[in-house]
Amino acid sequence: MKIHCLVHLDFETLGNIRDWIFEKEHSFSVIMPSENQIYPEPGDIDLLIIMGGLMSVYQEDEYPWLKKEKEFVKSVMDCGKAVYGVCFGAQMLSEILGGKVSRNQDREIGWHKVRSLDEPDTDFQFINVQKEMTVFQWHGDTFTLPPGCRRLFESEACPEQGFIYGNNVLALQFHPEVDAGCVESLLENCSSDLAEKSRYVSSENEIRGRDDLIKASADLMFLILDWFEENIEKT
Repeated sequence: MKIHCLVHLDFETLGNIRDWIFEKEHSFSVIMPSENQIYPEPGDIDLLIIMGGLMSVYQEDEYPWLKKEKEFVKSVMDCGKAVYGVCFGAQMLSEILGGKVSRNQDREIGWHKVRSLDEPDTDFQFINVQKEMTVFQWHGDTFTLPPGCRRLFESEACPEQGFIYGNNVLALQFHPEVDAGCVESLLENCSSDLAEKSRYVSSENEIRGRDDLIKASADLMFLILDWFEENIEKT
């Protein structure tokens, strides 16, 4: 399987995604759109992964490279390829599909609960997860549910936590890819975000040392990527 990843931060790692790719021995490539606008042919990709970022998808004036990235992502979707967007990537998918991205009422940072909204469907079934999970969050923006998409998760701070489009495009506001290194990297580079007064912004002490939740995130990320792999193999 050929996997292509779009990253937007020089300190960002793929975390559990990289672990899964290495375990499965899939081929993958990575580019940073702000520095490299040479994209592969959409037909040569089996799975496109769009990672997080500190910018907002509506800031094309400040980040002119965003326009070409969105065009590339749309071309991959138009080819019927599998696409997974996390945080900023999820917001980009919402916009491309006709949703709206804006500031959320509160930042949501740290380990917070999300609720699964997915119900069994006779035609299509997403992964089977618990009704409530504690996941890692680090975002200030949110999105609206695009037309024709199915909501998957919600949280108290942010009603739109994930959706699926068709059976091959997945958007998640939260970060199942985080391992301990990802958490430390965010705390080192984005600690100023924790100064905001909000009950949904955790302290460094609350964020660090949650080995149990790190393990649960890895399990969830592997489950999601296994789902993509199974669907891609069917096509």
